[in-house]
Amino acid sequence: MPTFIDPTKETFAAFRSNDRDGPIHMLNLVRFRKMAEYTDGRRATGAEAYAAYGSESYPVFSRLGGRIVWRGQFELTLIGPGDEAWDECFIAEYPSVTAFVEMIRDPVYREAVKHRQAGALDSRLIRLAPAPAGSGFGGST
Repeated sequence: MPTFIDPTKETFAAFRSNDRDGPIHMLNLVRFRKMAEYTDGRRATGAEAYAAYGSESYPVFSRLGGRIVWRGQFELTLIGPGDEAWDECFIAEYPSVTAFVEMIRDPVYREAVKHRQAGALDSRLIRLAPAPAGSGFGGST
C-alpha cells in the first residue's frame, strides 16, 4: 500500500493554480513511524520528530497568519479503510494560497520539514474551502 508524505509536483502546481481570494483550510491527518528515519542517523520516535517539526515551523506558520482552527483525537474509522488510523488530526487555516506557498518556501520551514519527513509514516493533506457552519448538511441548513 503506498504512503504519502510530500505532494507531487503536479498536485502542488494544481494547488498553486487555484489561487482564489480568501482563506484556505488544510485538513492534516498524520500517522507516525514508531522510530523516525533521519538521514543523519539521529534517534527519535516519530512523535518526537513530528513535535520538532511543529515547534520549529510554528514561527513561520504564525508569522504568515496561520492558525489551528480545529484539532481532534482520532478514535475509529466507521466508513473507510480500517487500517487508516491517525496519530495527529487538525485543520490549519492560512489567509491565502500565497501564504501557504510562502511558508513552504521559507528557509526556516524548509529546514524544519525534515522532521516531518523523518517522523511521518503516512499522511493526508486535504485543501478545503471554509464555509459557514450550521445545523444541517448535504445542502440543508
